[in-house]
Amino acid sequence: DMNIYRSLIGALWLVLGAYWAVAAIGVKRSVGGRQRTKAIALRLSVIVLILLAVRLSPLRHVLQSVQARIPNGGVTGVVGVVLCALGVGLAIWARAHIDRNWGMPMSQKENPELVMTGPYAFVRHPIYSGILLAMLGSALAATVFWVIPFVLFGSFFV
Repeated sequence: DMNIYRSLIGALWLVLGAYWAVAAIGVKRSVGGRQRTKAIALRLSVIVLILLAVRLSPLRHVLQSVQARIPNGGVTGVVGVVLCALGVGLAIWARAHIDRNWGMPMSQKENPELVMTGPYAFVRHPIYSGILLAMLGSALAATVFWVIPFVLFGSFFV
């Protein structure tokens, strides 16, 4: 049943969001208010693009037809949930290792330190990689509409 996979995907994203909110307490201050305004504007633009893409009838029609071809549940659902869980786990592991040096993309921190432990010893951008992996898993297990944020955030991360 697809509902169990969608529920698991939703729970994984809630765990990530809750961890992110708690872990953001006590991070180092960012420098450069002007850059912060640009970064916020860029993030809002990505969100608006996602919402517009979902609302566009031709794209919605294409994604619905792709969704109809993906087998419901079974192996696809399990693989999707596992990929999402691995992605969320990687993002949380990376966030724990970057600790107080964490900041939103394109932000600069006071007294930054280069983190080379945990997943940073193996992956250049493990938070981005984890989030993209979780989105890919969500597309397989919950709905193919996750492809839209996957593509837009992927280009944003690049």
